[in-house]
Amino acid sequence: MPAADMTPGQPAHRRKASLAQTARAVAWSFFGVRKRAHYEADSAQLNPVHVIIMGVVGAAIFVAVLILIVRWVVG
Repeated sequence: MPAADMTPGQPAHRRKASLAQTARAVAWSFFGVRKRAHYEADSAQLNPVHVIIMGVVGAAIFVAVLILIVRWVVG
């Protein structure tokens, strides 16, 4: 990375979050409770593409669970 692209005090590379950390952040966002410090840490580490993928997967699982509950109650 050229020296002009780096800002003082910033590490040369950012640590990327694991898939489990991404899943946990998306799960907390579905629940709607998040501390500001955790949000800021996640926004610095999470890959937006991974967040979108995990969000779609989480929504699909949520819908599937709702369908199973409705079928169980109606049946």
